[in-house]
Amino acid sequence: MQKNKCQFAANLTMMFTEVPFLERFSAAANAGFQAVEFLSPYEFTKEELSQQLKKNNLKMALFNSAMGDVAKGEWGLNGIPGREDDARKNIRDALEYAKALNCSIIHLMAAVVPPNEDRALYQQTLIDNVRYAADLYASHNITIVLEALCPAVKPNYLYSSQWQVLEIVKLINRPNVKILFDVFHAQIVDGNITHLFETIFDHVGHIQIASIPERHEPDEGEIDYQHIFSLFERTHYHGWIGCEYRPRAKTVEGLGWYKKYLNQ
Repeated sequence: MQKNKCQFAANLTMMFTEVPFLERFSAAANAGFQAVEFLSPYEFTKEELSQQLKKNNLKMALFNSAMGDVAKGEWGLNGIPGREDDARKNIRDALEYAKALNCSIIHLMAAVVPPNEDRALYQQTLIDNVRYAADLYASHNITIVLEALCPAVKPNYLYSSQWQVLEIVKLINRPNVKILFDVFHAQIVDGNITHLFETIFDHVGHIQIASIPERHEPDEGEIDYQHIFSLFERTHYHGWIGCEYRPRAKTVEGLGWYKKYLNQ
């Protein structure tokens, strides 16, 4: 029986930054990647991005909903009370990009909760908006994922733990809403990755990786990624694994871990 191999997607927001964004598609393809992901497609037209995917024979693994006004501290609008119209416009815009790019997974950004605000109200706003998106996306076979962000990276984000996201996914109660399991954030906040992943695996829709604590290539730091990749294979995860890390130096120079893994 053929071994279930992990499938890796290059994160073009963080990788191949030696060249302009639209040139990163060919750089990823030349490095052997068959799929890409990135934070935000909205700075480019659907046609520009689709052309790059087709030209380089790449699949689109995942992108995010719009983040809002980052300069003002926003990091997603879907959990902000009173911003439902803006959030739902972003949800519809993301759908149009997903259709054009043939992308079946969208990460819906939640929100930063300012100090002294009602976190429960933010959570309910998120639940309502994600249910709206899930029902809208269902006929297009699009899965929504929600991602916990550790406080060191995004203070006061609506959720920082995988267990918090799991609870919210269950409350949303839609079959096409799942967890984005980012090993970097999960290890920092929750730890015990093997038990954690085995416990919540049925609710995982996408995975991202990076070393801990520096967020570099997955061949250093406190996580044994050979064990983690075997865990993903053993549990028969068949989705893409996003390489959301900052290369130590030039991107290609740090891909020894990737080539070694593929040659096993």
